[in-house]
Amino acid sequence: MITLESYQVLLSSRGVKVFKDKTLLITGGTGSFGNAVLKRFLDTSIGEIRIFSRDEKKQDDMRKLYKDDRIKFYIGDVRDPGSIRNAMHDVDYVFHAAALKQVPSCEFFPLEAVKTNIIGTDNVLNCAIDFGVKKVICLSTDKAAYPINAMGISKAMMEKVFVAKSRTVSPDKTLICGTRYGNVMASRGSVIPLFVDQIKSGQPLTVTNPEMTRFLMSLEEAVELVVFAFQHAQAGDIMVQKAPASTIGDLAQAIMELFQADNKIKIIGTRHGEKLYETLLTKEEFVVAQDMGSFFRVPADKRDLNYDKYFVQGNEQLEYAEEYNSHNTKRLSVKEIKDKLLTLDYIRDELEHWEGSR
Repeated sequence: MITLESYQVLLSSRGVKVFKDKTLLITGGTGSFGNAVLKRFLDTSIGEIRIFSRDEKKQDDMRKLYKDDRIKFYIGDVRDPGSIRNAMHDVDYVFHAAALKQVPSCEFFPLEAVKTNIIGTDNVLNCAIDFGVKKVICLSTDKAAYPINAMGISKAMMEKVFVAKSRTVSPDKTLICGTRYGNVMASRGSVIPLFVDQIKSGQPLTVTNPEMTRFLMSLEEAVELVVFAFQHAQAGDIMVQKAPASTIGDLAQAIMELFQADNKIKIIGTRHGEKLYETLLTKEEFVVAQDMGSFFRVPADKRDLNYDKYFVQGNEQLEYAEEYNSHNTKRLSVKEIKDKLLTLDYIRDELEHWEGSR
């Protein structure tokens, strides 16, 4: 059984030697995840990290921030295979993080989610196979399990794309797998920066539904999941990290207590495409998942289209299986939420500025 804590110690002691002198490409690399990967890997002996994204301004900001010759920047779009090919030469590994992630905007522009999240993933995988990339890790989301919104549906299809593609190439040539994780605290789209801004401006904290639950994990934990998948996943696997959860009401209360604020809470109702809780493992996946301590491994279904070879009477386990979701995982108290929030650089920095300005 592997716990996240023991795995982090193992990684730090080894310095992720497998990446020594290797070239890593991160699609969507100017986002929160890309920055977290840079912080994680620049202290190792990695050879080169390529940042592939559409945002030239964020690339320039990163160039000035890190000032490291091992970071190379490529402007392009996963919708355009030609631009991907320009960045894929001599790449050893790919972390595919490029995606449209905002639930409400994907509801209004679902075809854009299809172009980026589904077709874009297929473009990345085809280029990786053509160039002989050794491993590709595709990043997915809890919204892909039992999806009800356009973003989640597009990410669920992304998972189907990379699992299907993994069957078409030998893992000895290109191993394709993925990760699925819940809400990353204080990342792009997170409600935490919104609550902090509302506290600072004296506005009410806008809560959709105080009983809504969400998984809570840090960016660093998301990076460790991807590295864990890199080292342990087989072709077509989806690796899932266990995570605690909280209600949105308790999260708002915890942030107000940290900032010693007394803002009112305004209930605004559920937004387009939002769910009461998020699911990391469906019932169907839970039945076949391998429990690896702090992680689940969901193996790919290796059957082909000759279904008569695999005829069975049914799976009785499904009748009793439970999905793994933010309602039935470990529920954090307000104090535990505060402790977890204080592990974030963002919260510590904001608290320091807040206390200094009062």
